[in-house]
Amino acid sequence: MTQHGRFPVKLPESTLADPITQQANLSSALAPGTDSTITFPEEHDDPRVSTATGGLWGFIKGVAENPMVKSVLDKTRHSVETMITTLDPGMVPYIKTGGELDIVVTSNKEVKVAAIRDAFQEVFGMAVVTGEAAQSNIAPQPVGYAAGLKGAQERIDSLRRTGVIHEKQPAVSAESFIEELLPDKWFDIGCLIIEDPIHGIHLEAFTQATPVPLQYVQQAKSLTPEDYSLRWSGLLVTVGEVLEKNIQNVNRTDWHMVFTGMSRRQMIYGAAKALAGMYKQQLPPRTV
Repeated sequence: MTQHGRFPVKLPESTLADPITQQANLSSALAPGTDSTITFPEEHDDPRVSTATGGLWGFIKGVAENPMVKSVLDKTRHSVETMITTLDPGMVPYIKTGGELDIVVTSNKEVKVAAIRDAFQEVFGMAVVTGEAAQSNIAPQPVGYAAGLKGAQERIDSLRRTGVIHEKQPAVSAESFIEELLPDKWFDIGCLIIEDPIHGIHLEAFTQATPVPLQYVQQAKSLTPEDYSLRWSGLLVTVGEVLEKNIQNVNRTDWHMVFTGMSRRQMIYGAAKALAGMYKQQLPPRTV
């Protein structure tokens, strides 16, 4: 087996010359006016490295703004959101909360706030919808369309008047009332309004009418004194309170399910979605 050993090597004297002397000889060889056989390549910028403003970030921005890339990203985001909300429906409000639309609901009751939030996020994609408790300054049980509209408007006005919301803040208000649409046939109806002072938009929408048996309306009337100061706007006792006392397992705030099989939240959602759709149509086009 061949082994490689180390043997002393004798170098020519020229290779052992003083480095300073070598540098002087090289400098004289490259002096102006003398021919040199040594040439150096010209320096060129690496085309892979951009010196333009933006550099790598400019490239990334260009890719991100590509319509095809944006479409793929949007579809991917939508797929992920769909998967998350399918596994946990409670995540929907968190995922869709955001964007430029900011709405205040004149109530802190979840049945109203959640229904209106779901409706506006469904129409606009994303929206910030929060609730603030407000007073209507009318009878607890409004009677008639005029009383319902006034009650809804009063809630918005009270929040602006007390400084809870800014005078230019878009707001949505909901007020339930009863109305005798046919002789001795009473119905519970929800009135929703949206007020957007910035764009000068004011719209109304109404829920479907829910039948209320005549005897319960008459009982609410009998429990309201004739000299009640707010009698002009309605009754002192709500039909929900009467129903709760007379029918077992009925909640005064959501008795609609028993009579129609449809919850109050669903009814408010339907009207709120129509309201959001009309509102979106009247908003000026967005500028990019």
